[in-house]
Amino acid sequence: MKIKDGFIAINKEKGCTSHDCVKQIRKLFKTKKVGHTGTLDPQVTGTLPIAIGSATKFIQYLPQDKTYIGQIQLGIRTKTDDMQGEILNTKEWPILSEKELNKYLNNFRGIIQQIPPKVSSVHVNGERAYKKSLKGEEFELQPREVKIEELVLEKWDQVSGILEIKVSCTSGTYIRSIARDLGQILDSEGCLLNLKRISACGFHEENSVKISEISNLNDKNYSFIIPTISALDHISTLVLTDQKEINFWKTGREIKFDKKNFIKSCSFDYKKPIKIIDNKEILLGIGFVNEEEATLHPKLVLNAK
Repeated sequence: MKIKDGFIAINKEKGCTSHDCVKQIRKLFKTKKVGHTGTLDPQVTGTLPIAIGSATKFIQYLPQDKTYIGQIQLGIRTKTDDMQGEILNTKEWPILSEKELNKYLNNFRGIIQQIPPKVSSVHVNGERAYKKSLKGEEFELQPREVKIEELVLEKWDQVSGILEIKVSCTSGTYIRSIARDLGQILDSEGCLLNLKRISACGFHEENSVKISEISNLNDKNYSFIIPTISALDHISTLVLTDQKEINFWKTGREIKFDKKNFIKSCSFDYKKPIKIIDNKEILLGIGFVNEEEATLHPKLVLNAK
């Protein structure tokens, strides 16, 4: 079977690990060149972008924002900060209107300092935190800066103590930590009840597909595979039309342009990566431009010779 490079937005089901999804895609496409854009806990469902073939080289250039829909259970604290962990304490939650609860949620909007859950993939002295936790080791995690682009209170049930929130955030944000910390701010407890990721790295739930739906690949047209170039729409584009320039690019050499004409023809942020294509809109790689020298420096080159 011929491998088609690109991305698949997998709709991950509960109980399946991110690595399980990668293994299944490797088996289906008969290739080891498969990678995901960031793990989802086994109990978390939703969008898991997976790269195939040369697309794995472009994972770091995808947008990093992610959006979740989560349910938080107030009144319960667990070892894992979600309902899968051992219950450590229970405590009544206060009587709150939606307006009052929304004010408390302001503590989690914008740029904040967040302590990851102890059962997480964060490294502590060269070892994952969750592994230390499983061994019963005592350790402390340091706060990390994360950015919450948007946090919307969708529902609040005073009787059950369950609220639903929609969170758009940068990579490395833990919704479990928001649940835990909200409980503390309310002089109660809190943990994550359910979580679904509805978008990640530019891929969305409505365009995702379950692995079970693609397990029979015979007579498929692979329409679920998103071309790498489409996944990089957020990046500015530079078109190489001169064959000499293309040959320089493919051999990883710096390309020098006529400064006057080059500056006039380009309108992008020179400090950010730029995707390089030819006049047939074939992706050639990623580069950086030095505006002062009017030079293009290859960073990631496809089809190098």
